[in-house]
Amino acid sequence: MSNVFDKLQDWIAIPSVTGAEHDYAEALARELASLGFGVERQELAPGRFNVLARTDNAPSVVFCTHLDTVPPWFGPSETRDEVRGRGSCDAKGPALAMIEAAKRLLASGESRIGFLFTCGEETDSAGAALANERLAEPWRPRFTIVGEPTGNRFAGAHKGVYKCELHAHGVAGHSSQNVGPSAIHELVHVLEKLLAQDWGRHPLLGPGTLNVGEIRGGVAANVVADRASASLLLRAVEAPAVTEAKLRAALSAHVELAKPYKSYGPIEFHVPSGHEALAVAFGTDAPHLQRWGKPLLYGPGRILDAHTDHECVSKRSFEQAVHDYAATAIELLATPEAAR
Repeated sequence: MSNVFDKLQDWIAIPSVTGAEHDYAEALARELASLGFGVERQELAPGRFNVLARTDNAPSVVFCTHLDTVPPWFGPSETRDEVRGRGSCDAKGPALAMIEAAKRLLASGESRIGFLFTCGEETDSAGAALANERLAEPWRPRFTIVGEPTGNRFAGAHKGVYKCELHAHGVAGHSSQNVGPSAIHELVHVLEKLLAQDWGRHPLLGPGTLNVGEIRGGVAANVVADRASASLLLRAVEAPAVTEAKLRAALSAHVELAKPYKSYGPIEFHVPSGHEALAVAFGTDAPHLQRWGKPLLYGPGRILDAHTDHECVSKRSFEQAVHDYAATAIELLATPEAAR
């Protein structure tokens, strides 16, 4: 597979940080067109578009992963065992493995497959939401295989996400005086309650967890703060309404819950026969593709290497993914229509 690893490095060499997916999307579109797929560019914003591709047949199984990467971009390199660089496992490696699997399927005479490559998965999944909104004939997917680095295992579920901000309001004043309340003090009291909260438990995913990612507020140590805020991200195992109710129960008169930035509950995936279900905590585009059939989650590479300065995918993992993507598609295509 030496040539395919050259291609992966070529794609890694194209920066595609969220918002700047255009050039990489064009490279994928050209590759799919060269294989005989009809390609559609589904515009999300000027210069940003999802890539959809299909044969003349309506796709029953769709391969899907995202176009964007996290910053900062860094270029490719290769060792005997690995390909390194931004996007190598998240998610240009999965994208290329899917295309290589499609080549095998087409060579065997199977053409009921399609592709969806989305913008913005690393931030707001706007591309996936657009694809879900605009799904129309002849697209009638029964299954969508989502590609993320799962270590060549099929995920049975991933946690949901509840991302929001808390805004606290106080009264500014000299810290030597009995004035206030302090917005920071009010915020800290609420955060203490939230950190002690039970966020539920899932039989496969385990407990929900809360991370307070950022706290802002105040102007100086000797000034009572009139405003403060905190950004929160819950890896949720309960429905968004349950999560939000718990959040609101901890608020005070001086702390309010800002509108959630992203919110969805835990997602369960189809697991092919003979595979043990893996539980993962990271998010995907799957919650935003509800009309695209039953989701599966699988890919080469390790999530521990994604988003790092040493991002990589092993060649053995990539080759296994090509095999597994093709074999899984064949199994799914043989599933009776009524099992949708």
